[in-house]
Amino acid sequence: MENANKEEFCRIFQEHVTREGAERLLAWLSTTDFFTAPASTKFHCACEGGLVLHSLNVYKTLREKYFEEADSEESFALCGLLHDLCKANFYKVSTRNVKNDETGQWEKKPFYAVEDAFPYGHGEKSVYLIERFLRLKPAEAMAIRWHMGGFDEAARGGSFAISAAYDKYPLAVKLHLADLEATYLREHGTSAVRG
Repeated sequence: MENANKEEFCRIFQEHVTREGAERLLAWLSTTDFFTAPASTKFHCACEGGLVLHSLNVYKTLREKYFEEADSEESFALCGLLHDLCKANFYKVSTRNVKNDETGQWEKKPFYAVEDAFPYGHGEKSVYLIERFLRLKPAEAMAIRWHMGGFDEAARGGSFAISAAYDKYPLAVKLHLADLEATYLREHGTSAVRG
């Protein structure tokens, strides 16, 4: 399934993202663990290939529910597919001892741990990584930056920037809603580490 998800991701990306630097960005993605990494440590899509699956789910939700005639296919593809680019090379598989209830024996079990070599934040890190290869439009940058909504550290700290971004850039609201729906409704039950 992972190869199918990677192929679908690449097909959508190449079909809709045509701006300068797009091919270099896609080539760079293949040098990372983006297509095999989980989307989280223990919540949604916490499994091998979970990050690309989540990215596809967010794109599809965004496109199906929120695309309007004046919207840009390229912007929707960039935002939906790359909003969590910050999670590439972010997780590592580790092990911990867990007691087997049936045998009473301790066993090593795999789990995902965070190993953030570049702790730049969440949405802002994704924007930074994308812009190493291509320029984002302001609406795209705002959507990716604020896709976490109230779960973002800055928003929890009382920042009014998120409200201003949502007021000025409808794409930011749409991406946040698509991310919420994909995470909490479409991906429910996809949190097992394969070991």
